[in-house]
Amino acid sequence: MAERTDWRRLREQRMAEPGAVDAYEAARLAYDLGKTVRELREARGWTQAKLAAEAGMTQSAVARFEAGGTVPTIPVLERLAHALEAVLDVRITPRLSTV
Repeated sequence: MAERTDWRRLREQRMAEPGAVDAYEAARLAYDLGKTVRELREARGWTQAKLAAEAGMTQSAVARFEAGGTVPTIPVLERLAHALEAVLDVRITPRLSTV
């Protein structure tokens, strides 16, 4: 059990570092976007190479994106959505107030 406690403590220490929460959130967003694109691609029965060709990208760029390794620009998201015949919906919504 000591090992689990050590990992928990290490995570707490890392998350307390300046910028850690923002970096974690950016990584989570990149992962979620990649997962969604992968699921849409797989539902069509496409390979990464097929999606790359349809979106005007390289297969390695699609692989990095699907793995959450990159945070894409809006134009890249538009190309992927268009290739997958999907709708890109980008919005900013207010957080719920804790008052």
